[in-house]
Amino acid sequence: MKIISKIFRPESGKIVVIGTSAGGMSASIKLLQQFPIDFPAPILIVQHISGDASGDALLQALNESIELKCVHATQDAPLENGKVYLAPSDHHLMVSKSGQVQITKGAQENRSRPAIDPLFRSAAVAFGNRVTGIVLTGYLDDGTAGLIAIKRCGGTCIIQDPNDAEYPDMPQNALNQVKTIYRLPIAKMGSALTKILAAPAKKQVKIPKDIELEVRIAERVLSDLAAVNELGHQVPFNCPGCGGVLWKIKEGSFLRYRCHTGHAYTAASLVAEQTNKIEETMWVALRMFEERRNLLTTLAKGQTGAAARSAEERAALSQVHIERIRAILLADDKATKSDLPS
Repeated sequence: MKIISKIFRPESGKIVVIGTSAGGMSASIKLLQQFPIDFPAPILIVQHISGDASGDALLQALNESIELKCVHATQDAPLENGKVYLAPSDHHLMVSKSGQVQITKGAQENRSRPAIDPLFRSAAVAFGNRVTGIVLTGYLDDGTAGLIAIKRCGGTCIIQDPNDAEYPDMPQNALNQVKTIYRLPIAKMGSALTKILAAPAKKQVKIPKDIELEVRIAERVLSDLAAVNELGHQVPFNCPGCGGVLWKIKEGSFLRYRCHTGHAYTAASLVAEQTNKIEETMWVALRMFEERRNLLTTLAKGQTGAAARSAEERAALSQVHIERIRAILLADDKATKSDLPS
């Protein structure tokens, strides 16, 4: 059997980037089990995980289930064909034109770090028509902007058939925005990738400046007002991550938002994060009003006459605010699913 070299050549080699979220462990295993030991490209994966998780469970599950070697990505590690690189916890995974892994502590994108879009964009800029991006199961729409970047740079996009996905939101949102002939169940992705990697690369297109700018923003942990000004225009919304002003970026019908410190959101993820911030604020307000009511009630018991009546009235008013806030929180709890895209 012919064994393909593990040496990855940045000037001509092809790479595969994969993004997934909820349900991603089983989906990644099913996909990677189709790849032979002599798989002719490096594979980089972003799986959404919380900042305090190690990612060891996914790493172990993959290494026990697939033929390829799977490792946590490390800064400046050289890419190798047939090797799987997992994004480390609380860091973005990116890739350079020189064929090296880049690990950054940049601002969260779409409420996540690691996020899918920074990896996809960096791969699109570095390898253009030689990158294949794959979006699997998950909530909301991280990965959609990244696939748009890959397509604009001449690469190939594969999207899991939503009917095949454990959580169909992420694939469906990608399909809504990215025209692709590769809408596939996971079971058919392996054979499709074999054909894509064996075929001559498509014609290289010029890398758009705005995609290069977004890659540079993700690479650096610093404010870049000039760069974000080139990407869009300011809107009267504040960034839930830092409180700064947001810029609106429109790609066809697809809306995204960025602040100058690097936080980035799709419209759906911005609504979800605003909802979380509102809920946090409401719980703080509820606690403060309850403390105020209890304090005023205590004061009223230790006083007489007008002072006692004033304290009782203010305690009663605090109770009114408490009931209003509770009603809002209960209504939000019942309507949580309405914040998710259809």
